[in-house]
Amino acid sequence: MHTADEGLDELGRFIGELDQGASAWDLGTLAACLLAAYGICWLVGRKRTSESVWFGRALVDGVLFPLLALALTYTARLAVGEFHTVPLLRVAVPVLLSLAGIRLLARVFTMVFPRSSAAKLVERLFSWVAWIAAALWILGLLPAVTAEMEGIRFAFGKSSITLLAVVQGVLSSGLVMVLALWISAVLERQVLRDTVADLSLRKVAANTIRAALLLIGFLFALSAVGVDLTALSVLGGAIGVGLGFGLQKLASNYVSGFVILAERSLRIGDTVRVDNFEGVVVDIKTRYTLIRSLAGRESIVPNEKLITERIENLSLADPKVLLTADVGVGYDADVEEVRRILLEAAAGAKRVIAEPGPSVQLLRFGNDALEFQVLFWIADPQNGSGAVRSEVNLRILRGLREAGIEIPYPQRVLRILQAPAGAQAELAHPTGSGDG
Repeated sequence: MHTADEGLDELGRFIGELDQGASAWDLGTLAACLLAAYGICWLVGRKRTSESVWFGRALVDGVLFPLLALALTYTARLAVGEFHTVPLLRVAVPVLLSLAGIRLLARVFTMVFPRSSAAKLVERLFSWVAWIAAALWILGLLPAVTAEMEGIRFAFGKSSITLLAVVQGVLSSGLVMVLALWISAVLERQVLRDTVADLSLRKVAANTIRAALLLIGFLFALSAVGVDLTALSVLGGAIGVGLGFGLQKLASNYVSGFVILAERSLRIGDTVRVDNFEGVVVDIKTRYTLIRSLAGRESIVPNEKLITERIENLSLADPKVLLTADVGVGYDADVEEVRRILLEAAAGAKRVIAEPGPSVQLLRFGNDALEFQVLFWIADPQNGSGAVRSEVNLRILRGLREAGIEIPYPQRVLRILQAPAGAQAELAHPTGSGDG
């Protein structure tokens, strides 16, 4: 175990090396290592087409450059340090190691959580920890600090744990989680995007892979720290009881989300109607589904509701939707001409499709008019139906007016019947009973 005196001796030795100044070997070796790392990154990544974890937005903005520079610098330090003092190489090793860890966390979080404020906060906190650790390493105080942390213990019943073990557990768990997120993001982008064409299936596969990798990584991190995994069986049983009682609805929504994505009864982009709310499925989360109407309103529907209740999917089997327009004409109108005008009006609308084509039906003989119904189909219900209905109605009105065909108002015919002459005289001079 390192003591504080050993740490101070290391600090004094480092200060003495700095007083001697950096030699030409030191400067030249460090510059050569950095140039070699940049050259390898340029050769490997010059044909990249998008931002990646390895290269970032620029060649030196990813993880590959600090890792290569770290490997080359550490090797050079071991080789050159046998013959010359190399204070710059000694400083560069912890700096490049901290930089590689920060770049890995930043690039992975940018890929997986592009707009998460919590991810940026974690990245900032890790950066502070990494640079503080690098400074302690450079000054030779890191062994003394770890020795002090090893002496600080926390008691939990009959067991105890040191502060150093807690910090190591957090760091190892964080590293495993970041690697799991990275692998799941790479599989989603490189493998699932090419092999799974359906967006919903790709999403459920990505969520399943990410959850499995995170669980495996978490268990591996706990095992590496020294936690007995058999003790988690009691915790798992308690969680199961909690899900069975207090978290029943929440668990049902999560399970329903995976069922929806697996069965593909609802897909992203489908037009659906839920409780008289019609819109397009924008996203299917593990707990809820987001539906956006054409008016811009969004409805958050729990996944359990989509499983247990009747939902109208307007584009599950066929995206085409049937629309109708009703019109009445006078009884003296030419029925064949009316049918021709209605068919031309519907067929001439922009969004009305030709197959199946429009049709006209004489519904009933109304009290005031012959009532016709125009039936026509559209293939893009996600764009709404009000505009196409309005266009068809306007074309019908224009066509009937040009043909001189009347759209009658509601009419009532009143017939006044005259009474017989005797009854009229009786009404004009009524006779009463009684005196006077």
